[in-house]
Amino acid sequence: MNAEENLKITGRVIAKAWADEGFKAKLLADPAAILKAEGLALPAGVTFKVVEDSATVQTLVLPARPTDLSDEDLDRAAGGACRWSVICELSL
Repeated sequence: MNAEENLKITGRVIAKAWADEGFKAKLLADPAAILKAEGLALPAGVTFKVVEDSATVQTLVLPARPTDLSDEDLDRAAGGACRWSVICELSL
């Protein structure tokens, strides 16, 4: 599954959560089960968390620093090579 397919699935999940309070509650309670059921391929051994922003609380996710990137690659990422999105993938 590529990044574009992941974005489509996560976009669909977000729209469904906005429209259906029951689905949103399930997504917040057990994100891995819901994401998998919606067709997202999840890596084994990874924990997923979903948080909901509000008018007074905004979430900034600080990704783990990649260990296999050079300082130049990290500078490119910090300089905007990576767009804001639900899932941000560095294409280096």
